[in-house]
Amino acid sequence: MLPSRVVLASQSPARLATLRAAGIEPEVIVSGVDESVIVSDDPVVVATELARLKARAVAHRIKDDGALVLGCDSVLAFEGEVLGKPGDAATAVERWQRMRGRSGVLHTGHSVRLGEREISDDAATTVHFADVSDAEIEAYVATGEPLQVAGAFTVDGLGGAFVERIEGDHHNVVGLSLPLVRSMLAGLGVRWTDLWQTSRS
Repeated sequence: MLPSRVVLASQSPARLATLRAAGIEPEVIVSGVDESVIVSDDPVVVATELARLKARAVAHRIKDDGALVLGCDSVLAFEGEVLGKPGDAATAVERWQRMRGRSGVLHTGHSVRLGEREISDDAATTVHFADVSDAEIEAYVATGEPLQVAGAFTVDGLGGAFVERIEGDHHNVVGLSLPLVRSMLAGLGVRWTDLWQTSRS
């Protein structure tokens, strides 16, 4: 089945860039979901439920049964805590001082909707952080980049030099697991390759 449109229910530039690089040009409609509504010690629950809420909110807003809506949300599981966006510089610095030289698991919840059908799942990637100095942490946080991303880091931006290695899907750390989404779409009867823009073929 070929959807009438593809909608990304996320304001993340990294997720949009990931889809575009993979040949898909989605519309972007921000869900407006309050991320504080899901409280759990389980990172899979937090990430997946928020992704589901975002996809549902946008699907209900556009009221197009032929639209394919993709919602995503990421959190970092670190030392028994579920870490979302730090929100302020002091929190980001404190997190990096704890994370440096250690590892955490980045979870991204994914939810795809087509009409009333919905599939949700979680992808997990282990991230090993470099043993960065206080000066490097301060300089990184001062850029503002880590303040609005889960776990206070990126791998596709300035923070890339502070991630020594990952175990799992690289794209998942960026915020959207392409292999997982392809598999989920297959469950809805949608072929990934049918979503490629003809201009790229």
